[in-house]
Amino acid sequence: MNQSTNHLPSLHMLVACESNVPKRKCYLGLEYQTERPANMCYVIITCRSLLWTLLSITTAMLIIAAVVSPHWLVGRMQRAGLENENRTVVDPDMEYNPTIGIFNRCTRIHKYRNIYKRESCATFVASYDEPDSDFPHAWKAALFFFTLATIALVFSLIMAVVSLCNRSFFGKSIFSISGLIQSVAGLFCVLGLVLYPAGWGSDRLKNLCGEFADPYVIDKCQLGWSFYLAIVGTVLVFLCAILSIQAEHSTTSRKVEEEMLEGKSLICVV
Repeated sequence: MNQSTNHLPSLHMLVACESNVPKRKCYLGLEYQTERPANMCYVIITCRSLLWTLLSITTAMLIIAAVVSPHWLVGRMQRAGLENENRTVVDPDMEYNPTIGIFNRCTRIHKYRNIYKRESCATFVASYDEPDSDFPHAWKAALFFFTLATIALVFSLIMAVVSLCNRSFFGKSIFSISGLIQSVAGLFCVLGLVLYPAGWGSDRLKNLCGEFADPYVIDKCQLGWSFYLAIVGTVLVFLCAILSIQAEHSTTSRKVEEEMLEGKSLICVV
């Protein structure tokens, strides 16, 4: 009998509520006097929390794809040909634009009388302590900050998935912690984007873009789609940090509380 009445509102509170306060406040009083079932796991899904979770996953994938892609810069046109007396025999189909990323590059391998149409993409970094002419120090720093940002984003997206059934982490709101981590990751991405052009004056970039290539000057090169993808990903990182606040508010709304009091374990609120 005692077990069946644990979740019922207090009778004295009910009488006082009916006699002393308006009906609207009475319902509020009854709601807060009702106890939730102990040790019950709630899966709460709202539009804003679901949007934040999906956007966190997408943003992390965009940043990872941008960092590992070798298309940050598109080099000037290269023509692989054979010198014959005073002229160069060039097959127009063999013209190509080499590309380069933070630690990898794409080019075409050609031998005597044989030119491969397929691009060969590989890393040009053998070790992290390579000279600045081959692997610019600015790119080393950019890679370091992007790596930190990626680790932070992966951790935050794991917490975003966990937030569907657990909304606290060591006594703190999981949304607030994730939003803070995403903000820090966004700052790391900004540092990486600012540092990458600082390495455009290296010898490797001069061979690719022209002798007038300097920090923040790419001469005959063009920005590739990976650089723009990193910019879009960085903007989305800060957007995720803002949405985390809205996601927290949506999972603690009155509609959610009402469905929790009804004993529902799966709660979906628009």
